Parts: sequence; structure tokens; C-alpha cells
Amino acid sequence: MPTQANALPPSLVNEIAELQRRVTNVERTPAPVNRFDRYPVVEWAAQSRPAVADNVWASCSIANVTGMVFDRVECKFITDWLLTGRREAEIRLAAFRHTSNNEREIVSASSVLELNGYGERNIGRVLIRWVHGIPYGWDYGDNNTVYTIELQHRYKTGPEPYKPNRVQVAAVSKLENTPDPGLRFVNVGGSKTGWVIAAAETPGGGWVTIPEGQVSDNARHGTYSISAMHYCVGLPDVRIPEASPSGWFWARGSDSKITRSPDITEPHFTF
Repeated sequence: MPTQANALPPSLVNEIAELQRRVTNVERTPAPVNRFDRYPVVEWAAQSRPAVADNVWASCSIANVTGMVFDRVECKFITDWLLTGRREAEIRLAAFRHTSNNEREIVSASSVLELNGYGERNIGRVLIRWVHGIPYGWDYGDNNTVYTIELQHRYKTGPEPYKPNRVQVAAVSKLENTPDPGLRFVNVGGSKTGWVIAAAETPGGGWVTIPEGQVSDNARHGTYSISAMHYCVGLPDVRIPEASPSGWFWARGSDSKITRSPDITEPHFTF
């Protein structure tokens, strides 16, 4: 039978048909609603005064960002019980590399944001936009390597932490089963008024602090609260052009200022 002119081999016809089918599938594929990555977070409880482990950086929220598409991230969180002069916080974002040997190495960090609160209780809202600095490549050769971005906090450094000024009274002491040694408080009288202990030596004595109670004590000592990241997403530069390696910060409900440049050598909790 004569062969038709310009006829294609059967194998090529099948390949063209397969390509047409794939193109049709692509054209019918619905457009994605979100073109960025979302990651769940884990919330940790904030430490309270006195500072733990020399007031090093502690992570209160962790997002696994292994394989993130974009190099810009955005996160939100809230704070509570930040009081000026009593409990003030430092905040930053930091990226870490976790290896198969359970080693945790810091890769990059944002600048430090100081949250000073107000004179009375207020809920603070903070937004951070940051270029995370995690190197491209993601160590795909090692399937056990994980990257995280962590919201870190610690108490403000510099001035001494707030110390309460509670009422004290002068008193003497003895064991309740020990006989009374005959100590008495005597009114001095005359030109010098006041009370003294009528004895040359006492079993014990000194200043005794009157406790303020748990609620008041917590309110004065500085146990502030910070939430987990509301979300941590990777976004293209057209969505958050403000993001930078130093970080862009927005805060409401608390006085705030950027106090230090990024420094990955500052001590932090390791685990």
C-alpha cells in the first residue's frame, strides 16, 4: 500500500496527543488563592523575673520554614503587662539551622526592638517584616536539616531590673517554744520620742518585709506576657518591600524603639 505524503510516525502522533492533553489540563487548573507559604507555630510561656540564665534570648514561638519559597517573612504577635520602668522587653526574630546531630546553629537575626510599655496595663500589637537571610539551597543533600524562624524575647538590658520598695518593720524574733526572755518595747519619752527594745542583747532582730500578696507582687515584679506569632509567611518583595535584613517594625499599645543592630553572637538558649 502506498504511503501517504507528509504522514507522521504513529509514535510522534501519540506524543503530540499527550502534549495536547497536558496543555489542556494546565489551562483548566484553578489559579492558587495564595502565592506564599504559611506555617504553624508553637507557643512557649514567657519567663518571669528574676531573669533566667543571665537573661539570654529565649524563643517563645517557632515556625518551621524548611524549603521556604521567598526570603521575606512577616509575623504578628501581642504583648501584655509591659510597664514602663518595671518590666520592659527586647524582641527580635532569628533564623536557626537544626542538623541531624540535634545541633542548633543561629544563621541570622533582626535588629533588637525595645518594648517599654506604658505607665499602666495595655495590650501591645507588634508587626515585623524581615529578610531572613537563610542561604538558598536549603541543604537538600541532607534530608535531616531543618530551618526555623523564631520569635525571641528577653528582659530589657542596661538598667537594673525593677526592684519593689515594700514596707519593712523593725522586729526581734525567737522560736515560739522558747521561753520569753523578757524583751519589751519601751517608749523613750521626754525630748526624744520613739520605741526601743529594753535589753542589751536580743535573740534575733532586724527588718522584716511585709509581703504585698501574689497578685500585687506579680504586677510589680514584671511578669509580662507575649503571644506566639499570629502567622509567619514567606512573601515576595512586591508584597512587603519594607522588609530588610535589619527588620522593619510596627508597634501599637507600647512605647518602642530599635536599640541595636543584628548580632548573632549574643547568647541564647540552646536545646
